[in-house]
Amino acid sequence: MLGQAYSLLGFRIVDGVVGSGHPIKPSHSVVFAQIEPGGSRLTKLAAGANITPQSMGVIVDELEDLGYVERRPDPSDRRAKLITLTARGHDAVAAGKATITGLEEDLVAILGERGAQQLRRLLSRILASGSQVRRSTKT
Repeated sequence: MLGQAYSLLGFRIVDGVVGSGHPIKPSHSVVFAQIEPGGSRLTKLAAGANITPQSMGVIVDELEDLGYVERRPDPSDRRAKLITLTARGHDAVAAGKATITGLEEDLVAILGERGAQQLRRLLSRILASGSQVRRSTKT
């Protein structure tokens, strides 16, 4: 059931971003969801998404070709590159956030205010225990 909810909400977010004029794919969300304001190294993005750096490189290449991100030298290590959002990338993130706000409003309509608050509390507990969940699945 959790997987179904994850898929449903994930696809609704992507649909909202696409509907606002940004032709992204669901796989692109792994970058938009975790890129830091000043940029992120590809290896950090890959680790956060639990995929190989090579797979993340393919996704970043696609986003770069679409004009959503660019690679810049990392000021702390000239050999490394930072992946940063372009203006178009920031617009896509804003569209995603607006879509998420709409989804949260839909959840209030479905669950009621108390139910939505309870869902937020439960999701917060799940997120707070994320490192424990990740550790237990690798043993």
